[in-house]
Amino acid sequence: MPLVEIRDLVKIYTADERAFGKPRRDVRAVNGVSLNINAGETLGLVGESGCGKTTLGRMVLRLIEPTSGNVHFDGQDVLNAPPTTLRRLRRDMQIIFQDPFASLNPRMRIEEIISEPLLVHSENGRPARSFLRKRALEMLEAVGLDDSSLRRYPHEFSGGQRQRIGIARALMLHPKFIVCDEPVSALDVSVGAQIVNLLKQLQREFGLTYLFISHSMPVVRYLSDRIAVMRAGEIVEIGASEEITSAPKHEYTRTLLAATPEAAFGS
Repeated sequence: MPLVEIRDLVKIYTADERAFGKPRRDVRAVNGVSLNINAGETLGLVGESGCGKTTLGRMVLRLIEPTSGNVHFDGQDVLNAPPTTLRRLRRDMQIIFQDPFASLNPRMRIEEIISEPLLVHSENGRPARSFLRKRALEMLEAVGLDDSSLRRYPHEFSGGQRQRIGIARALMLHPKFIVCDEPVSALDVSVGAQIVNLLKQLQREFGLTYLFISHSMPVVRYLSDRIAVMRAGEIVEIGASEEITSAPKHEYTRTLLAATPEAAFGS
């Protein structure tokens, strides 16, 4: 059984403004998407900006409520789960955000930022300070940062370092599944390549499952086992990474491949 099952997921936004006297209209950001994500794999979700990729990823985690459809995680209904069940499920479902400059609270030290998931999801009172620090250090080391980072603030770090901190935060609860929402699009190419290689390393180390969202076909091809191509809220093609990139069947997939230059990755 797949770890994540998405069935007929739809999200409709209604534009309230009556711009230039025009009546409001409905926008189908996601239009009937069905996908399976198997345990231990990376499913790459690729498409141009505005095609609905981020909306889909956030609906899977129920950060955005869908208009209709179903999501099951590890056999449990996510969209109809009561608050207590959803809270428990979210220990196993995390997200890495796109913008490392906006996703970290500038008023919190790194130790506080990384420890926050443990505080939010603690079921037996506030964990001991020593335990929180020990776990924070473990996660920092896992992403290539040292203990000198703990007392510092986000503005003291580069974009790539901030994204490593965001990844460390996502790992704190030892989740099974992570939505990677364009985690390298705001970074320089060389720094982005380091983050992609780090994600691949962490997947092996922690047995993670990824939904990796990107507009870059070379990045998705390098990291993903399978690729789903999204256009205007719909999946137009899905298959093994090598199959999609070497023999694409849909014209839009061929356009994406032609539009993005090759990128060099490697350990």
